[in-house]
Amino acid sequence: SRTFLVRRTDPPAEGRPQNVRRERVSTPRESERQLDRRQLLGTSLGLAAGATWLHGCAPEAVPTEAAPAADDVLPDGVDPGAFVVHGTNPWTMETKREQLRGLITPTDKIFVRGNLPFPDASVLEDRDAWKLEIGGVGSPRTMTLADLKGLGRTTIAAVLQCSGNGRVFYEHGPSGSPWGVGAAANVVWTGVPLRTVLEAVGGPGADAKFLTATGGEAIPAGLDERQIVVERSVPLDKALADAILAWDLNSEPINLSHGGPLRLIVPGYYGVNNVKYLKRLTVAAEESDAKIQRTSYRVRPIGEKGSADQPSMWAMNVKSWIESPLGAAHGDGPVAAGQRQITGVAFSGEAPIESVEVSTDGGASWSAATLVGPDLGRYAWRQFALPWSATPGTHTLCSRAKDASGKVQPENRMENERGYAHNGWRDPGVTVEVV
Repeated sequence: SRTFLVRRTDPPAEGRPQNVRRERVSTPRESERQLDRRQLLGTSLGLAAGATWLHGCAPEAVPTEAAPAADDVLPDGVDPGAFVVHGTNPWTMETKREQLRGLITPTDKIFVRGNLPFPDASVLEDRDAWKLEIGGVGSPRTMTLADLKGLGRTTIAAVLQCSGNGRVFYEHGPSGSPWGVGAAANVVWTGVPLRTVLEAVGGPGADAKFLTATGGEAIPAGLDERQIVVERSVPLDKALADAILAWDLNSEPINLSHGGPLRLIVPGYYGVNNVKYLKRLTVAAEESDAKIQRTSYRVRPIGEKGSADQPSMWAMNVKSWIESPLGAAHGDGPVAAGQRQITGVAFSGEAPIESVEVSTDGGASWSAATLVGPDLGRYAWRQFALPWSATPGTHTLCSRAKDASGKVQPENRMENERGYAHNGWRDPGVTVEVV
C-alpha cells in the first residue's frame, strides 16, 4: 500500500473539488454519441504535427506556493513537478497550467482535492468486495462492486472541476485553496449508469426528488459526523439522466486520490458532487442535512453566512482558457514573430460548446477560433485553435466561449464569499512576449 507524508494538516475546507471480455460502451443519454475507450485514449492529445504551440486578459495571478520537493511522498506517487501543493497539504494539489495541455488529462496530472483524509489504501486490496448501501428505493439492499459490474457498463468523458477553481483571482481573499485554473481536468470514467442500479433495486419512491451520496472517509473521533461527513445531494432527475457509479478512471481502476474503488460521477456538475469512496446512496424527498450540503458550497454575497436557500454548487458555468502560449509565468519562452497558433480548451456544464473567440489585445477585439480535435460529448472539454500573425511586443491573450444554450462566458468573475464558480475571461488571460 502507498503512504504519504503530511507535514501540516489543514482544517477541512470547502471545495473538491475522481475486466470483462466484452463491453458495451455508451454515454448516459441515448442521444449521446458512443465512445470507445481504447480509441478515445489512443487519440493524439495535440493538434496537427508541426503546429507551433503558444500561450497567453489581465495577466494571471500565478500561485506563489512552491511545488513540493522531489523527495516528498505524495498521494499515489504522482510526479511532484506537475503540481502546486497548497498549504503543504497533499490532499490539495493543483495541476500546473502548463501541464493541462491536451484532450485527455493523464491520471498522474489530475488535480487532487479532499475534504477529509483519504481512507487507508487497504480499501483497494479487494475492490470487488467494496459495499454500497442503497436506500429510499423499492427494495433497499447492499451491493458489492462485483454486483454493480454485473449490471452493465458505460463510458463517458467529462470535465472534473473543483467549485473554487479560479479562487486566486478574488480580491477579498476568500477562504479555501487559492486555485488558478489547475483544479480541472478532462477525464474518462467507466461504470454503471445510476438509473440502471436504481431499476435493479425497485426504483425510487414516488415522492423522491434528490439522490444523496455519502463518502467512505473515516470521521475523526470526537467530531460531529453531520458537520464533517462528505455527503452531497443532487436533483434526482439529473442523476437518473446522466450519473454513473464509476470504478475506472482513464481505463484503469480509480486510484485512492480520486475516489477508488467507487465514485459517483455527475457529469456537468462541480467536483464536490462527484462523491469519492461511495458507500451509500439514498433517494429521498429532501436534501441531506449534512453541513457540506446544507450551508457549504452555497453561492452567497461577500460577508454572508451559508444557508440552504442560497444556490447550491451544482451545474458548472460555461468557461474557457488559453493553453498555449502561456508566457514566462508558466515556463514558456518568448514567441517568435510570424505565423503562430493559439490554442485552448472550453466546456460548459449544461450544454455543448458552440463557439469560442480569442483576443490577442486584452479583449479590445476578438476573432473566431475553430473547434478542433475529437468531440467527446457535451460534458467533455473542446479544444480550439486560432492562427495568429504574431507581431513583436507584449500581447495579452484571452478566450471566451459560448454554449449551445446561448450562455456566453462573461468578462468578469461573479463576486461571492467563497470564490466559487469563477468563469470570467479576463482574470485567466495570459501575457506573452513576441520577439
